[in-house]
Amino acid sequence: MTRADDSTRQVVVVAGALILDGSLLIAQRDRPPELAGLWELPGGKVAPGESESAALARELREELGVDVDVHGRIGADIELTETMTLKAYLVRRTGGPVEARDHRAIRWVTADELPEIAWVPADRAWLTELTIALLAARA
Repeated sequence: MTRADDSTRQVVVVAGALILDGSLLIAQRDRPPELAGLWELPGGKVAPGESESAALARELREELGVDVDVHGRIGADIELTETMTLKAYLVRRTGGPVEARDHRAIRWVTADELPEIAWVPADRAWLTELTIALLAARA
């Protein structure tokens, strides 16, 4: 049996929906050039042997300085390429400051603002689920 090379390995990218006081934290990309200036749920790639929740907690700590607990999934998986899938999770802040370390900017938005945001194309697929989560958080 031969081991598959890394070019055929399925890569998972995880994104975190951090909701606080009825607002969602979003991050503005600084790179790559084709996505610079667009907004996203922050996150990153899952390393080999790492769980999705551990990867998301690590990425949010690195990118935003925030510690989180990872909760349930939100929305459907999004196939970015044949070998890369994007998944979103609800997260709860447990500590640390929230600051833009790896993004051009961060901001808190409400459910009413979601449709007007210049989203990265993949994250736009979660707008309905994000709106529901934000409204539920305000209830």
